[in-house]
Amino acid sequence: MARRQDRRSMVACNRCRNRKTRCAGNPPLPCAACVDVGHICVYSEAEKRISIPESYLRQLQSQARTRRENHRPTSASEPSSVPSTTSANTQWSEGEAPLERDDWWYNGTDNLFLNRSGEHHFVGASSTTHLAKRLNPGSTNLAWDVRPLYDDPSSLRRPVAGALPQLPPFDFAKRLFWVQYAYIGTIFSLIQPTGFEERLGFVYHQPPDFSHRESCLVYCQVLLVIAFGLMYSVNQWSGDDGPPGFKYFKHALRFLPEMHEEGSIFFVEVLCYVAYYMQNLNRRDAAFLYIGLALRMAISLGLHQEVSHPEMSEADRNRRRRAWWSVYSLDRLLSVKSGNPITIQDEDIGTTWPAALDPSTSDPWPSIVLTHYTQLSRILGRIGEVIYRKKPRSGSNLVMSVQSITNDLSAWLRHIPDRLRIDFTTLDTHVDRETVSINLHFYSCVNMTARPLVFYVIQRRLEAGVLGGSAEDWKEGLASNTVALIDSCITAARATTLIMDAAAKHNLIATYGYLDGEYIFSAALLLVMVNAAFPHNETNARAMDTALRLLRNMADRGNTYLGSRHSLLLELRAAIGPKATTADASLTNSALDIPVTPSSEQPVSPDLRASDTPQVLGGDWQRPLDLPSLQDISFQFDLNDDPALWEGALDQIDIDMDTDWIENTLKR
Repeated sequence: MARRQDRRSMVACNRCRNRKTRCAGNPPLPCAACVDVGHICVYSEAEKRISIPESYLRQLQSQARTRRENHRPTSASEPSSVPSTTSANTQWSEGEAPLERDDWWYNGTDNLFLNRSGEHHFVGASSTTHLAKRLNPGSTNLAWDVRPLYDDPSSLRRPVAGALPQLPPFDFAKRLFWVQYAYIGTIFSLIQPTGFEERLGFVYHQPPDFSHRESCLVYCQVLLVIAFGLMYSVNQWSGDDGPPGFKYFKHALRFLPEMHEEGSIFFVEVLCYVAYYMQNLNRRDAAFLYIGLALRMAISLGLHQEVSHPEMSEADRNRRRRAWWSVYSLDRLLSVKSGNPITIQDEDIGTTWPAALDPSTSDPWPSIVLTHYTQLSRILGRIGEVIYRKKPRSGSNLVMSVQSITNDLSAWLRHIPDRLRIDFTTLDTHVDRETVSINLHFYSCVNMTARPLVFYVIQRRLEAGVLGGSAEDWKEGLASNTVALIDSCITAARATTLIMDAAAKHNLIATYGYLDGEYIFSAALLLVMVNAAFPHNETNARAMDTALRLLRNMADRGNTYLGSRHSLLLELRAAIGPKATTADASLTNSALDIPVTPSSEQPVSPDLRASDTPQVLGGDWQRPLDLPSLQDISFQFDLNDDPALWEGALDQIDIDMDTDWIENTLKR
């Protein structure tokens, strides 16, 4: 009899089935695994599988095709009829009918979004897009994630003929190089200043030769640098030609060699720039494809392994290392932020970090910045894989993953040079862009590590608040290390806001920069939820207002993508948040509601940025005492302290999670 009792149940409960664990349930009685963690045990009738002859299957397919053809509209003026089986979650682009494809009635899930052409695109659990959809599934503002920033489907088609756009003066082009170098030149070490000036001179003095691959790559890289330089320096939409520098990017694609041509390190570097500009345009699928091409070309060139050939100079080895770790870091960022799997595992990499004392350059600093930034990208890859994509099988597995990652982040923070640390006492007087970039990267990693636990606690408090049973102190009943982890996530969101606010005052915000928009939206989303679910905290409330203001300012300067994200957050705050505060009213009635008119291509003055800051954001709230240090993070979690809590947090990562609790909360 004992053997019969140990058998797996013929019908597994939903929780055990989703987690692919053995279920000993006996419907309708709850299984032992759900009882242990206090989870409601639900059994759903499994779909029965039947076998049919292939001839009968083909007959059914033929009948379905005939039925679709009979229901197609006879003219363009007739409306398209959508079958009743179309999922309510499927979102067609405004003004467009679904394409006539074999899978046009596909029932989308929380991970599939529909683009303008009717194709489904995957968005994984680590993406803020996926999280926003779960928090507010019925929002009309979710359409922004399937639209490019520059909404012209033919805008990036390669011109078959025509002259190049007029190049800026040579000295101005050099200044544009240094502008983009400040933003991405050190965190992704893909272009060296000495080599680029020679290529710039070639473009300004030699006509393009489309039959020569190297000449095409030179022209492509120079046009890409000009496009990035204008994007980062103008920071303002101008006219109807797309974002600043867009026309140069469009012509850069004209010079991009075909993928079947021979690869090179130079080719890898150019592909990385194309991928990142595509991401800035919110063409995420194109960015993912281009960075995949770049990384695979790098692997085919053996950049992921050290070369011990005696005839290779140390300068050449360092160039290989810089190129490898740059494409590796960019792949980690674009993959994890979109919820896609990473391209290569760390165990398959044998190359070392670039040497600080590179014989080809007298400045060791770029290699130091690249190394520390890439170390964070390596941690980010682990976050995406072990927490979000390969969902832990139990609460104890999640605890171990979170503890390992937080300890790695703490160790990283202890070992970075002082020059890369953010001094929050001097943010108003001095900050440089590479320090901004690397610290925003760090706080984003902290946010993503703790986010499942934080949002589960928020979920419980919102549900308890509806029923009138929410405790005044959110820390009540939680273990000390759990509280510390949640505090670190809130601290990271506030730190992100402070850094971005200071960067805006120094005119160092990339209005069209993908990462800047991603970081401030992620921080604002967390702060909106914290302010809705936790007791009022003046510092958190003002940090939320600042984050929303930063999003609004970037939207007013032409970033329609962030404008939709800002609207989504306002919609979410109105649905679940407390009544508007005085600070909220000041944001609504101030000059911030007046859109910035894109009338010129001149950079926005830092003085203007500073004067836009509402007075309510001043005072002593930005003092370092409000921002506890994360340098000494070293959690030692004990699952026995909060067993049900960590099991619940595990369910927050479920990519097929039912969003009923969010919808019910919004309705109430």
